[in-house]
Formats: sequence, C-alpha cells, structure tokens
Amino acid sequence: MAGGPCRGLLHYKTAKFALTRNWRVGLLHRLLQLGVLGYLLGWVLLVRKGYQDTDRAPRSAVVTKLKGAAAAEVRGAGRRLWDAADYARPPQGGNVLFLVTNFIATAGQAQGTCPESPSVPAGMCTEDADCPMGEPVVHGNGIKTGKCVMFNTTHSTCEIYGWCPVENSTLSRKPLLAEAENFTLFIRNTVHFTKFNFSRCNALQTNDPYYFKSCTYDPSLSPSCPIFRVRDMVEAAGETFGDLALLGGSIGVHIEWDCDLDRPAAQCQPQYSFSLQDRRYNFSVSHRTASYYWDSQRLLYRTLLKLYGIRFDISVHGQAGKFSIIPAAVSFGTGIAFFGAATVVCDLVLLYLDAKADFYWKEKFEEAAVEERDRPAQCPNCRKT
Repeated sequence: MAGGPCRGLLHYKTAKFALTRNWRVGLLHRLLQLGVLGYLLGWVLLVRKGYQDTDRAPRSAVVTKLKGAAAAEVRGAGRRLWDAADYARPPQGGNVLFLVTNFIATAGQAQGTCPESPSVPAGMCTEDADCPMGEPVVHGNGIKTGKCVMFNTTHSTCEIYGWCPVENSTLSRKPLLAEAENFTLFIRNTVHFTKFNFSRCNALQTNDPYYFKSCTYDPSLSPSCPIFRVRDMVEAAGETFGDLALLGGSIGVHIEWDCDLDRPAAQCQPQYSFSLQDRRYNFSVSHRTASYYWDSQRLLYRTLLKLYGIRFDISVHGQAGKFSIIPAAVSFGTGIAFFGAATVVCDLVLLYLDAKADFYWKEKFEEAAVEERDRPAQCPNCRKT
C-alpha cells in the first residue's frame, strides 16, 4: 500500500493506566519513592542546601603577629635575649611566617684569611696547585688565596679570604629556644563574599581592651579568640614541639569558612585545622642573619647565625550560601523527575522481568481502531454475474 511505511509516523500514543495487584512491584515502587524522597530532603536540601545560591571564592586578608620572649646562650657572644624582632621572619607577617626555634652561632668573625671548612668538597686540597688564587670556593665561604694549609691534624684545605673563622656546623642536641613553645601567634583573618556583599572577621568584636591580652584559642571555650599557642598548633598537627623545633619543619594552618547567610551573621564562624607539611625545614638554605659591631680598634666583626625553625603556612578557604529561587526550582524539578524515573523502573520490571510479563504487556498496550463506515454494504443473496 502506498505510503504504508510512513503511516506509522502519523500514529499517536497516549498513556494508559492499568492497576496491577502485584505486591512485589508495588513494594519496589514505594521503596524507590521513599529513596527519592530521602535523597531530596536529606541530601539535596539539608546537606547540600540545593535551595541556595553559593559563593565559593571569597577574598581574604591575613595578618599575623608573634608574641613572646626567650633567652639563649650564644657561643662566644654570651647570653642573648630573643624577642619578636629576632625570632619572627618577617616580624609582622602575612600568611607565611617563620619562627626561629634553634640556631648555630659563629661569633667573632672578621674579614681575613683562614682555612676552608673540610665539609666543603671544593675546598679540599693536597698541594697549592689545588687552590688557584682568586677562584671562589663552590658552596664555600670565600675566595682561594693559592695556598693549601692544614685545617686540623687530619684535613688539609685551601686557604680562603672571607669571614674568619668559617661558619660553625655543630648543632645542639636540644632546641636552644625551647621557650618558643609558649609563644603565641595572633591570626587576624577577614573574608569578603563579593556575590552577597558580606564580610566577616575571625576576631571577636568586643570593646574590652584586655580580651585579646588574656585569651587563648580553644574550640569549645574561646572559639572567637584568634590567638594560638605554638605548642597547641604543633600538637594539633600530630607532632611534639621538641622534635620539630630541633631541625625545623612546616605546619599548615587551614582556616575554613562555611557561612549560611539565611541564618544570623554571628553563626558564621571559621573552623581551624593544622597539618604537618614538611620536616627539617632549614631556613638557612635561603637566609642567614648576622649582627655587626666594631671593636675598640675600629675593626669590623660579626656574629653569624644559621637559623632553624617552624614555618607556618596559612591558607583560607570558604563558601557562603543564601536562598535563591533559581537553584531551589532546579532542585525540586530534579526531585520530581526522579519520582517519574521510579515509575519507569517499575514498568520495566513489570513488562520484561515478571513471570506474567506477556499478560501485563497486552493489558497496557492496546490498539484502538475506528470502523470504516463508508464501506459499501454487501448483499448476502446477490450472486456475482
């Protein structure tokens, strides 16, 4: 028949509802509906807060300040007092701060000639020819003078022109600034969520001038006090101060903001966590510090310090959410679509997996045809001529 293959394109299918008394499929349908309802109410609305618009890229500002004092013996220079200007690098820091906990001192250095240290391979020699004059010692402490001299009874090294005597490399068995465990670190953090024009600071807004001079952070008793004791931070990272302070290390300070702007602003509080990032962080790799002075003969001297300590890396992350009609409509629409999917799953089980699938198929799918009334009537008593 002409146009037969294309006639099916013009057919229309409408839904037919058939009540089936199959308790297994009925139970499956209710369980799927309960699962979708639990997902919509529990996960989408309560946990994910799918009805809120969110801002996950806050602008952040961090200001840090170390407080405390300690005294330590400097070999050849006597007892010395250390305060924030000495043990904090930089003294007023941002999101990265270094706390000196140990050091190696080389006192009384003056510019002159002396043997290179045996710990420098490029400074070892057996004769003067091994020490070309004017050649800098690679990874060493000065410039070769052209002489090979005895450093001690067992080692010969090139004589150099530099700060003499060369740097001391003997490290104490205990951290010289052990009192640093009781130092305090003030962390002031301000975040701004530009999408909602909302700002928040981790420090308690108070008119009491003595509050920040007496409080110390405690997650239960003083969650709004941004002053942390060094030992508490190291222990929260899973380390002991004595072990980490000897050769140094790196501690990560993580500040996490999760603000629900549908609630009062006072409930928007940060959460702090600490982690060990690295051990044996040696600040002297990129920096040494020296103090210079003149003696009575107007000769220039210095005391060289090789510093070890704990580096604090402060990172800030966060998000803020507020009710918005668009994400709320999308979340509810997704939930309604899942309810429809539950019905589709049950139909598939009923029509393809059930033992009476053929029977349910015939009951659900029925072809409705209209009789052709314009067909000419036939006479049963008439004969063909």
